[in-house]
Amino acid sequence: MHISDYFKELPLIAILRGIHPHESVEIGRVLVQSGFRCIEVPMNSPNAIDSISLLVQDLPSNCLIGAGTVMNEEQLDQLHQVGGRLVVMPHADIKLIKAAKQRGMICTPGVATLTEAFAALEHGADALKLFPAESVPPSVLKAWRSVLPKSCLCLPVGGVRPEGMSTYVQAGANGFGLGSNLYQADDAAAQVKERADAYINAWKSLYT
Repeated sequence: MHISDYFKELPLIAILRGIHPHESVEIGRVLVQSGFRCIEVPMNSPNAIDSISLLVQDLPSNCLIGAGTVMNEEQLDQLHQVGGRLVVMPHADIKLIKAAKQRGMICTPGVATLTEAFAALEHGADALKLFPAESVPPSVLKAWRSVLPKSCLCLPVGGVRPEGMSTYVQAGANGFGLGSNLYQADDAAAQVKERADAYINAWKSLYT
């Protein structure tokens, strides 16, 4: 499956930075209950691979689970071994993109320039993580869209709030990666559910 298949219902990726394995399933479940289908645990979280493994085992098969802040092939292999399929990177490392695709994984590298964007797409990137989002504001994304392939999925990541999504979507964003405004370490599940619902309602309001 392509990442767009997981985006049909909701093109938002939940980023659970700092989560611990013992709370990962509860948080994952409330996100899925709200409507999320894509979840990443950054590799610099405590025992990230354990959390990813638990999420893969517990959540429905129509969810795309993986890792963020993937920096090397060793981490790719660890992720692959526990069934994670989503690879999110803060940078556009061509070797890592190719390695992820060779393993049949879905790869979303971070880009901040058009040069990085085209290089990532040429080597198999499934979507582009515009990171940090401040470096690719809506005005810049709109300009990018005039030259990027129409099929290219652009996902601003970092600091995006529910009320800020509409401007990005008008400029050509296809979805978002949501970090600390959705989840922070040690947040209660009820807090995460409330924020998740706010994002989903804001997204749906763009199309009603």
